[in-house]
Amino acid sequence: MKALASMTFASVVLFQLSAQNNPLKLIQTIPLPDVKGRIDHMDVDVKGKRLFVAGLENNTLEVVDLKAGKWARSVPGLKTPQGIAYVPALNKVFVANENDDMLKVFRGDTLDLLKTIHLDRGANRVTYDPRGKKLYVGYGGASAKKDHGQVGVIDAENDQHIGDIQVEVRPAEILVDKSGQTLFAFDSVVSKIQVIDVKKNQILSTWPVSSQRPGDGALDEATHRLLIGTRTPPALIVMDSTSGKEVAKLTTVEGMDGVYFDAARKRVYISGGRGFDVGSVFVYQQHDADRYTQIGKIPTRPGAGTSFWSPELNRYYVAAPANEKDEAAILVFEPQP
Repeated sequence: MKALASMTFASVVLFQLSAQNNPLKLIQTIPLPDVKGRIDHMDVDVKGKRLFVAGLENNTLEVVDLKAGKWARSVPGLKTPQGIAYVPALNKVFVANENDDMLKVFRGDTLDLLKTIHLDRGANRVTYDPRGKKLYVGYGGASAKKDHGQVGVIDAENDQHIGDIQVEVRPAEILVDKSGQTLFAFDSVVSKIQVIDVKKNQILSTWPVSSQRPGDGALDEATHRLLIGTRTPPALIVMDSTSGKEVAKLTTVEGMDGVYFDAARKRVYISGGRGFDVGSVFVYQQHDADRYTQIGKIPTRPGAGTSFWSPELNRYYVAAPANEKDEAAILVFEPQP
């Protein structure tokens, strides 16, 4: 007891957790046959138990049958797909393509192409606001040979491009709060977060990030915290989402490419490995709004950067690209108590 009394809060937490199992357990590996190169973002059909995967360098949308635990089909004809949004209420899948000017809209059940919405090159991250039935798409910037980026506003019911919000560069991440009134756009070039009022279509605030290249993030609205993954150096930055004040900073995985918050367990999952010979998921425990500790480092595969957390299915998915030894696959993890 005397030894524990002399330890810091973080040390006590790590000591108490050291005898526990890893916070994530690999329970399944689902091969993605013939998928070559980098894999990007994902989304899930909870009711239909399907995972949608952007085969970025394969130029395909890959579909995984989660119930059967196997690859289901591949949708060709895309051009470096990156952002994916499945909207069950509209029975649609939206796919943003970086190397052309298209946002493609597919019927959710059959995956037939419904509409092609023209934007500009560089289409990347997407996020959906169910209240306003709007899809926000980051595009433009260097990919479009422009000195600024755009957040495109899409009427998701009618598949119409209805407006744009100009930002400094193409957003590396776009988050929307539950009210649908505020967007957080990540500027990875100059390491800033731009806070946007979507009703006024204007930037309210610009917050500096203390580590460079913020690329992925998550919101914990219960504690008003913005969870930011950066790449140089790799870090988890925690900000007050109302003021931009930094409240915590922890080391994270190299090649960071996915940040998610498990609200039920108060945990942060950060996947990485893109461009590296090893891949890992770093897991952090949130003790209160300002205190976080790393509680796990779970190995994945080389280059396995992107991930997706589904609270409804209680599963964490990591996309692992093909290498000399293994074909591409989705690694399925189950959180542990």
